[in-house]
Amino acid sequence: MTKKDETTENGPILKDLTDQEATALCAELREELVRDVSRTGGHLASNLGAVELTVAIHRVFDTSQDRLVFDVGHQCYLHKMLTGRREQMSTLRQYGGIAGFPKPNESIHDAFIAGHASNSVAVALGMAQARTALGEDYKVLALIGDGALTGGLAYEGLSNAGQCGQQLLVILNDNGMSITRNVGGVAQLLARQRLKPKYLRFKQNYRRVMHAFWLGRQIYKVTHELKRALKQSLLPCSMFEDMGFTYLGPVDGHDVAQLTKTLRYASTLNEPVALHVRTVKGKGFAPAEANPDAFHGVSPFDPETGKALKSGGENFSAVFGRTLVRLARTDRRVCAMTAAMVSGTGLVPFSKAFPKRFFDVGIAEGCAVSMAAGMAKQGAVPVFAVYSTFLQRSYDMLLHDVAIDRLHVVFAVDRAGLVGDDGETHHGVFDVAYLDTIPGMKVYAPANFSELDRMLEQAVCQDSGPVAVRYPRGGQGGYQEDSGEENAVILRTGKDITLAGYGMEINELLSAADQLAGQGIQAEVLKWNVITPLDCTLAVESVKKTGALLVAEECAEQGGVGQRALAALEEAGVPARTALVNCGAGYVPHGAVSLLKRDLGLDGAGVFRRAMEVLGRDQ
Repeated sequence: MTKKDETTENGPILKDLTDQEATALCAELREELVRDVSRTGGHLASNLGAVELTVAIHRVFDTSQDRLVFDVGHQCYLHKMLTGRREQMSTLRQYGGIAGFPKPNESIHDAFIAGHASNSVAVALGMAQARTALGEDYKVLALIGDGALTGGLAYEGLSNAGQCGQQLLVILNDNGMSITRNVGGVAQLLARQRLKPKYLRFKQNYRRVMHAFWLGRQIYKVTHELKRALKQSLLPCSMFEDMGFTYLGPVDGHDVAQLTKTLRYASTLNEPVALHVRTVKGKGFAPAEANPDAFHGVSPFDPETGKALKSGGENFSAVFGRTLVRLARTDRRVCAMTAAMVSGTGLVPFSKAFPKRFFDVGIAEGCAVSMAAGMAKQGAVPVFAVYSTFLQRSYDMLLHDVAIDRLHVVFAVDRAGLVGDDGETHHGVFDVAYLDTIPGMKVYAPANFSELDRMLEQAVCQDSGPVAVRYPRGGQGGYQEDSGEENAVILRTGKDITLAGYGMEINELLSAADQLAGQGIQAEVLKWNVITPLDCTLAVESVKKTGALLVAEECAEQGGVGQRALAALEEAGVPARTALVNCGAGYVPHGAVSLLKRDLGLDGAGVFRRAMEVLGRDQ
């Protein structure tokens, strides 16, 4: 394959490809994609389903000028391969390599940052409005999956975009799945849409002929309204047309020639257009087609068999799910809910054991929190399992629907802290700060599996009001003891410096304490079990003894536990040499967690070096 699929001087990157060449390119890219992702891990099934669609887009649109906005963005791998990054796919999601989501600072072809769902239409609408206001000329596209249509923000965007009266192409990639099989009326509506007859070819030719002369244009207006009225009387009404869009499709998402023809037609329409494309998640790789859920996000695997190269082992999510099943067996009030993350949050066993007490709301975190508030108000004990980065989407509901009435809703905050390869859009480094602003909120921070089991039971069965249990992705570390029910405990006594933290960072503090001991320095290690409300009594007493405090935590600098601890020292009038080690004031890029912690100084060696600096000791 020549490099004409990767570079261009003017116009679409693949403008010169014939249909036959485009088909061959799709097969080549699909093979490369499986090979590359088998080495790096990543989002496979969604990308396999979007190969022909991506190639067709790049045959019609120039993404260096036209703006292609991805929703979520995990299906952007082919786009990256076609826009100069094909040779860099071996670095996908790796430390220092290319990201697994669109990043404008990575390429001019990446129009907008992506990572969370349902915002693409609103973003694209903003770009279209800016284009008009500034008198510029380019096309704007939003590529959104049917799973993202379970989020209300998508409808807010569609409602406004359909009335904008200017060029905006919304491409609905409909594979009948989001991450797991879609739920609710949207999936049923799209299934009905597929039954509509295809009339695109006639429509295109008729429009071209009638617009060639004045009388034809007048006739077209009349017949267009007649056609619309007839179609509405005979066919189920399209919600897109009701919103003001010209609806095209459904189109076979794996027929690159037909896709290209349809996109070329859509590009001629100076109005809001919704193009419905049917795809198969995992297309072309038998293991992924057979089990698309398992191949949504994968670790390195054998490209021949699809089998993972190594087993993941026990993890916090699985322990959470197992504990919740245990609690639900003895209390019929316990319910579980998730926002399209059944498998990722460990709730598959619960969903099977208690199907009538399990709720998947789709990609609608705000809805989940409001729904949980309603359940709690009526006497149920709802447990919402959600990734930290996605819980922030429901901040208003936390404040308004849950906290004002002090409703007992339990938040199982998964993927807390650094998550690694997915990068800045997925790191769970802000919940420590924003949950602390919720009046009446209590936040547990278990450091291992046994603590998660006990703290979750306490949150569900003993606490009242809003309560969160935050825990990281993956497995536990070397510290596996249960530190007890106190808000804060001393794990190791010392006299020279206090090392304080919570959660999995305790492992790094203990490692740093060992290294300090090798230098003749006795570090006292303090562990917080509850970080909101933060009890600093023990920390103040410890620092009175040691005269120095270092707080290390996997969270953003502003609003972290460290800042609150320093304020407590100030209020108590305790002078001390201090240091805060955290994720800083910016965003943390993608890469292995161990490498990110090294760069941030959050590993044992980094904490040791910073402690030595606080003490004014040469290393």
